This record gives sequence, structure tokens and C-alpha cells, in this order.
Amino acid sequence: MVVTESGVEPDFDHGCALPPLAWEACPGKGIDYPDLYRKHYGSLPTDWRVGHVDRLWTGHASDPEVRRTGASGGATSAVLIHLLESGRIDGAVSVKQGIPEPDQASWFIARSASEILACAQSVYVPVSVLDVLPHLVAGERYAMTCVPEQSAALRALQHGGDERAQQVKFVLGPYTGTALDRRAIRSLMRANGVVEDDAVTSLKWRAGEWPGYLEIITESGKVIRSKKVYYNVLIPFFVTQTSLQSMDFANEFTDLSVGDAWSPKFEGLGQGFSVVASRTPVMTEVIEEMMKLGKLELERADVLEASAMHGHMIDFKKRGGYLRNRWREATFRKAPDIGLDPEPLDFPRIAVELVISSIFTVCRTPLARWVMEHIPEKILGPLFNKLRLVWKGASKPAKRKGLRDLEMRVRVPDWKLR
Repeated sequence: MVVTESGVEPDFDHGCALPPLAWEACPGKGIDYPDLYRKHYGSLPTDWRVGHVDRLWTGHASDPEVRRTGASGGATSAVLIHLLESGRIDGAVSVKQGIPEPDQASWFIARSASEILACAQSVYVPVSVLDVLPHLVAGERYAMTCVPEQSAALRALQHGGDERAQQVKFVLGPYTGTALDRRAIRSLMRANGVVEDDAVTSLKWRAGEWPGYLEIITESGKVIRSKKVYYNVLIPFFVTQTSLQSMDFANEFTDLSVGDAWSPKFEGLGQGFSVVASRTPVMTEVIEEMMKLGKLELERADVLEASAMHGHMIDFKKRGGYLRNRWREATFRKAPDIGLDPEPLDFPRIAVELVISSIFTVCRTPLARWVMEHIPEKILGPLFNKLRLVWKGASKPAKRKGLRDLEMRVRVPDWKLR
């Protein structure tokens, strides 16, 4: 696979000279999720919406600075700091904005609490975190934060005996919906009247009070601030192909998955709250230890409550991703196959996906992007948010129908049969 501006694209051929383990662990062609569930957890999930869960909570980091610095409740940063300070790891592999340039991002090995906090915040462009593996120091132990496809690839490498991958003792990661083509930033800048040679000196994806805003500062002193609910307008125009192909929203092969707690219960309180999902007894022990030490403020939650907060995106990935992949294959384009087929999948849900995919197809054309750039955000942002809410309401019956009882038909991925 290759990392491009539009995401991680499959670049493979069954006859290419890849080591067998690299082929098995390549998310571009798809990883055998049923096989990996059994190897890593010992069984298939009992709840297909969020995967294996040992314990669930909602809450936030206790330290106000950690909470404020994080994208939502600061839980991931707090756990990484605790793992480091308690001697369980020697370094934390995270994604850091500003490497090698202010408008770019790359992996970074943090070795102190301050360095971990410097990597806080979401990054909504593709970053190949597993590129860090050759740079790990022999004999050291690490925690790693990464997106779902990379978590699954890392687990495949670990179970295949890769020594560098086995140095990663804890895997953490965000719930992951959509990522943006790197060209989205320059498009937004053009829409705000920034000339092409005015370089970015600072970029923050979730600056300010939760849920935050995108902040871009340029060399000329231009400051662009766009509310998260407004710069989401970039998604249909610049969503990455990987986002559309992925069927894993809740980052199912991490030890700890963390997402925004999108619920009226928390949204009205301001600041940041997270859904915190521990997938292993070892990580549950770490979280409970932190709660006793006063480092995390969490309340127990159940899968139903946590799934309701993200039902729209769970459906977008589990069922929508499956349909989009099958349609790519039907038009002789490459798509990952993870060996899972969602059920039920009726005509209304398929019709909804036809509308969604048509919108993405149209919006990603050069003409549509040009039109978007020439409509002021004060008009386009509120209009898009209104249309988004109307669409969510109209499509909700089809998208939520059967989601609570979602099942997956397990089969051998097609690439294993070739």
C-alpha cells in the first residue's frame, strides 16, 4: 500500500514479491478480521457494533491541563502519561502535527509527559504510523496510538512473530470516522482569501473549547478559525478513499479505544467528555488503577449507551463501508476484503448508500471543489450543518434499522481463495 494525499491506497498484486507476513498484514487488500479476532481475543465478538469490550466508561482526564489539551476528554493522553510514569513503557508512539512542516503530520516517539501532551489533539489527515517500527530501539517497550486499519495491521504483525511489532505492549487509538485529503487545508485557505505562497506557520485541528475549531495561522499573520461543525463541510469534498473503504469505526484491535461522547447529557456541559473502551483485562486494570489515583474521572457505561452515541458512524462504516467496497469490486477497482458481510442489509439501507456515494462522487470533482471555495463559510458552514442534520434525520430510520442486532456473516476473504 502507498500513502497518498487522498489516503492509504492499495497497491498490490497477489504475485508481487512481498514477504508472506507483509501480505497478511496489508490493510490495503484487507486483513482477515475473523481470523485475527480468534488469534487476538480467542473468539469472535459478541457485539459486532464495537467489537470485543472488557469494560466501558464515559468521562475525562482529571488534570484540567490534560483534559483541555486533548481533543475531547484527554483520556488517551492521561493513559499514555501514566503508562510512561509507571514504568510500563519506555516511549509512546503518537501522531504529531507540525512534522516535518506546520501543515503536515508524522509519527513521533514521546518520552515525557510534555512530549505526550504536545501530540494531543486530533489529526484528520492520513499518517502512516507503522513507519516507526524500524526506528524502535531494541529492548524498549512502547505504547502506540493509531487508526483502526493500522491497529489491525500491527496485531497481524505481532501474531505473525514480527519482533519490532511485539515491542509495542499497548495499543491505543481513536474512534475513527473520516479523514481528509491533505489538499483540504489549502482549499480552505483559498476559500478564505489566502494566496498560494502564504505558508502555514501553525495548524490545530481541535483548538479551543470542546468540540473545538480548526485554527490556521499563516506566515503573513492571517488567522483562520473554523468551527468543527462548519469545517466538516470539507468531508464530502475531500474524504479519503481509506475512510470510505474502512469497516472499523471503534478501532477494534486496540487495548483502549477512545471517542467523543456525543450525547445531550455531555454536550450541554461543554469542555470534553470521552467514551473510553477497554478491550483487555490488562488495560482495565490500568484504568482502574488510574481512577483510584485520581487521574481519571469515569463512570461505567454499557455497549448500548456507547453505541447510541455513534450509531450514525457505526452504520457508515460497518454497512456503508461494505457496500462501497462491493461496488468498487463490481466496477473492477481494488477494495479491501476483511471476510465479514453485514446482516441485515435491506433495500432502504442500500438506497441510502447510493445517495451518499453519489454525493461524494459529485463533491470530489474539481468543479464542485471550485464552487465550494467560492461560497463564504458564513453561508456555507451553517447551510451544510443544517443540510447534514436534515439528512441524518431523514436517513435515520433506514440507517438505524437492525443496527442494534447487527450480525456479520463470517467467510474466508476472497484474496485468500485466489
